[in-house]
Amino acid sequence: MDIGIIGLGDMGKLYARCFAKAGYTVFGSDLPQFREKLKEELEPLGITLLEDGKAVARRCDVIFYAVEAEKIGEVLALYGSSTKYGAIVAGQTSIKHPEIAAFEKYLPKDVHIITCHSLHGPAFDPAGQQLIVIPHRTSAEAYRRMIDLLECLGSVMVEMPDFHDHDKIVADTQAVTHVGFESMGTAWKEAGFFPWENEAYLGGIDNVKILTTLRIFSYKAHIYAGLAILNPYARQQVRRYAQSESELFKLMIMEEEAAFRKRLYQARDFIFHESRKPLLLDDQVMKEFSLSGNAGTRKPNSHLSLLSMADAWYNLRVNPYDNLICQTPPFKLRLGIVEYLFRDEELLEESIQAALFDKKIRADDLEFHSAVREWSSMIGYGDMEGYKQHFEQVKLFFGDRLEHGRQQSTEMIRRLKMH
Repeated sequence: MDIGIIGLGDMGKLYARCFAKAGYTVFGSDLPQFREKLKEELEPLGITLLEDGKAVARRCDVIFYAVEAEKIGEVLALYGSSTKYGAIVAGQTSIKHPEIAAFEKYLPKDVHIITCHSLHGPAFDPAGQQLIVIPHRTSAEAYRRMIDLLECLGSVMVEMPDFHDHDKIVADTQAVTHVGFESMGTAWKEAGFFPWENEAYLGGIDNVKILTTLRIFSYKAHIYAGLAILNPYARQQVRRYAQSESELFKLMIMEEEAAFRKRLYQARDFIFHESRKPLLLDDQVMKEFSLSGNAGTRKPNSHLSLLSMADAWYNLRVNPYDNLICQTPPFKLRLGIVEYLFRDEELLEESIQAALFDKKIRADDLEFHSAVREWSSMIGYGDMEGYKQHFEQVKLFFGDRLEHGRQQSTEMIRRLKMH
């Protein structure tokens, strides 16, 4: 069985290497300007570079499109009609709406569509990671062949029969997750300080926030822009998150304690009831991963970003634990720190008091409020370029700290068993 990868970026290369290592014959293609460099890198591993995607599509029995979601239609328009008779075609995009639309429009009717989504970045070995498989249009025999092939990755396979269900869950586990951390990064940039140099961000929860934010900004803007803007369910969920944050922020400013507590307790009782088995992040491990050289006393923090998340889940009637089927490390970390906050009565009370009455933290919360509104507006308008530019500005602010943050967060994820 010949395997084809169209698009040899980070994820495409990872898949090509895995299949070649498992003994399959692997062919790939990418843009002409990258061909020579990719040949040098991949051909010693037994991966053959072909002229273009058309050559890959004509030759291979299973073809993976590992291209950006916003370009999937354009790429399929070029190569889809050349697909080998009876081949299996899959995509590796995180949003399936544009991918499935392109497959149905440009692939011959005799081609099987069994798409997938690896819930990890290219820095991770697929073994042990979640892999979503969606049999969209296929025979039982072709599906068996695809499953047999994917088993060589060693991933934990989760079958989802409908790509709509996938995109709804991914809207929460990825799009809204990223907006929360992106808003924190933007707020710190606008406030003009690195959070690890501020005593309000010295606790274990804050270490997770900081490292996850650095991790997200260490990757490419187009990935996050596509996840948020091309997923039809993401806009609705991001809008709800922004609304929850805004409503809670107004109650904080007005010091409406009764209404504020009522909302938070409603969310707590809906999501974190006693029968729920907790993730229980290890406090000691979280504290170890500090970027601060300062051993000063931690100041109370409102954790507005986390309070807003719980309120949004409650208002959407989304149970985040059900969405662990499509978990990513940042989502599991986010759920873990929201859970940690809401299950620790003393910490939750400290957070409520800081939110309502601590004027020192209010300035940071104002920056966060503005940042959430900005990200939500860009996503609502479908402003792909604005999103990327905004992302790049924050990336520039953190500069050379990003790579260190990514390495530290990878180790933290491993230690907290969040992968």
